[in-house]
Amino acid sequence: MKVVIVGCTHAGTIAAAQILKTHPQTEVTIYERNDDISFLSCGIYLYLGGKVKNLEDMFYSSPEELTRQGANILTHHNVLSINTASKRLRAVDIKTGTVIDDSYDKLIMCTGSTAAVPPLSGIDESKVLLCKNYQQAQEIYETAQHNQRIAVIGAGYSGTEITESYAQTNHEVLLLTSGSQVMHHYIGPEISAKVTELLEAHQVEIHLNQRVSEFTSDENGDLLIKTMSGESFSADLAIVCTGFVPSTTLLRNQVQMDRHGALLTNKFMQTSDPDIYAAGDSCAVRFNPTGRPAYTPLATNAIRQAVLAATNIFGNTMPYMGTQATSALQLFDYSIATTGLTYKYALRNGFKAQQIIYEDTWRPAYMPSTDKIKIVLIYDQETRRILGCQLISKHEIAQSANTLSLAIQNDNTIDDLAYVDMLFQPNFDYPFNYLNLAAQKAIDQEREAGRDNPRFTALGNDVPRP
Repeated sequence: MKVVIVGCTHAGTIAAAQILKTHPQTEVTIYERNDDISFLSCGIYLYLGGKVKNLEDMFYSSPEELTRQGANILTHHNVLSINTASKRLRAVDIKTGTVIDDSYDKLIMCTGSTAAVPPLSGIDESKVLLCKNYQQAQEIYETAQHNQRIAVIGAGYSGTEITESYAQTNHEVLLLTSGSQVMHHYIGPEISAKVTELLEAHQVEIHLNQRVSEFTSDENGDLLIKTMSGESFSADLAIVCTGFVPSTTLLRNQVQMDRHGALLTNKFMQTSDPDIYAAGDSCAVRFNPTGRPAYTPLATNAIRQAVLAATNIFGNTMPYMGTQATSALQLFDYSIATTGLTYKYALRNGFKAQQIIYEDTWRPAYMPSTDKIKIVLIYDQETRRILGCQLISKHEIAQSANTLSLAIQNDNTIDDLAYVDMLFQPNFDYPFNYLNLAAQKAIDQEREAGRDNPRFTALGNDVPRP
C-alpha cells in the first residue's frame, strides 16, 4: 500500500514513524514545504527567554531519521493540488521548480495550521512579526536583540508566554488583547486576575479590550499600533500571537469541514473521504465536555491523532477518545493548569453550570514549607458531572490537571472526585487530597442550595484535617 503524508511537523512525523514501525513494508512518501520537520513551536518562548540555549534543540526528529526508517521524505516540496476523485496530487520542488505528479492509496493530511493574521493595514510592516514556526522564531530572536520596547498582540497561551520571556530579559513589554481578561479562552477571571498581577509585577503594561486596527509609523519611523478604541501605542517591535487557523485549502469542497475550515473526522480520524485521514491542527476534534467537534490546536492532540490515523488506515480498529484541551504553563514560578470548560463557556454551551473556588495550602502548615493553591472547579448542577477545572500555585500542580482530565473524559461527578482514593503523606498533601477537598466543597454548595445527592448524604463532609 502507498501512503502519502502531507505535512511533517508533530502529526506527520509521528504518523510516519508509527506506520514504518508497525507496517514496515508500506510505501510512505512525505511532502513537506520546509527543510525541517518536528519543530516544537510550544518551546519558542523558552528560547526567547534564554531557558533553552539552542533553537535547534526544539526538533525531536529529522528528515534523515525518517529516511533511515524507510520513508521517502521530500522536503522543500509544496503540494499544489489534490484530486480526491482520482487519488492524485501535484507538488513542486521549491528549489528547482520541478513539478511532480503522484498518487496514493491512503492519504494522511497533517498540514497543521498557520498563524491567524488579522486583515490589518500594515500587517506586513518589517517591525511586525508572526510567531509559529522555526524561521519566525529565529527572526523574532534576532530582531529583539536590537529593540527594547516590544508589543505582544494577543494574550492567549503563546502571547502570555512570550510576554513573560521578554519581561525577564530586560525589555519593556506591552500586552494588548481584544478580550476583557488575559487568557480568556482558557481560565476564568479568578485565576486571570492572578496572571495579570504577576505580569504587572514584572512591569508589563497590559491593555485589555484593545482590538488592534492598524500598524503604522510615526514621523520618526517608530512603530505605532492603533486600536479600534482610537488609542495608539508605540513600540520598536510587535509580535502577533492572535491564534491559529487550519491549513486545509488543498481539500476545500472535496471533504467535509467545519465553519473554520477544519477537517471533520469520525472517531477513527477518517474524513468524509474514506481514503483520507487527518491529524493535528488541520482537523477538529471531539471535545468531551460538550460532546461536539471543536478546533483545539494542541501538540498533545496532534501526536495522539497521528498514531490513530497511522493505525486506522489499515483498518478502523482504534477509536479516538476525544480531548479535554488539557494544558498548562509556567509563569514566573507559578504553575497554571486547565482542563475542560471554564464557567463562562460552560454556560455558553447550555449547561446549568456552577463553580466553586477552593483556596488553601497544598500540604499541612506544620511542614517546613508549603504554598497556597487555588482551584476553580466547574460542574453541571443537574448531572453533577465535572465540566472543567483551572488550578494555580507555586507548587507544581500541573499534573493534577491530568487527573481531572481523566475524570471529565470518564464522565465522573463531583461525588466521585470527592471520595476517590488518593494517597496521603504529609510531604505531598492532607489526608484528603486538595482535589478531594475541592469536590467536597462543591458537594457542600449543592447541599446548601437544596440539591443534595442521596448517595452521599450519610457520609458528611466536615472531616477535620490535622
